[in-house]
Amino acid sequence: MTHNMDKLEHIFALQASFDEKLARQRQLEGDLETWIQREVLAIISELGELLAEVNFKWWKNPRPVDTDAVKEELVDILHFFVSMCLKAGFSAEDIYQAYLEKNQENFRRQAGLSAKEGYAVQDLAK
Repeated sequence: MTHNMDKLEHIFALQASFDEKLARQRQLEGDLETWIQREVLAIISELGELLAEVNFKWWKNPRPVDTDAVKEELVDILHFFVSMCLKAGFSAEDIYQAYLEKNQENFRRQAGLSAKEGYAVQDLAK
């Protein structure tokens, strides 16, 4: 990791390097629409694998949750998410700034201070 690069930037740089190598080695092509479809499907697949790790099948006997396997699936999801961001021209800085804005809006919504209605927590004591 370079001295001036933060962790999220490093993740984005590593993913860009991997995506470029993968596309070259496997001769992968596709426009933005095709790649977004592929990445979304990959994330859905990984979400299914994550779900399988946390005993969602109420009709089966539960087994202890393997937290290492859960973390592995989360990292797989992150790989595809970052790859999709890169293909859409969304940088680490872009995602950081968009996250900050959305996080503030989420707090405003829960406080009933947003222009969007229906989010404020209701006082159940009434």
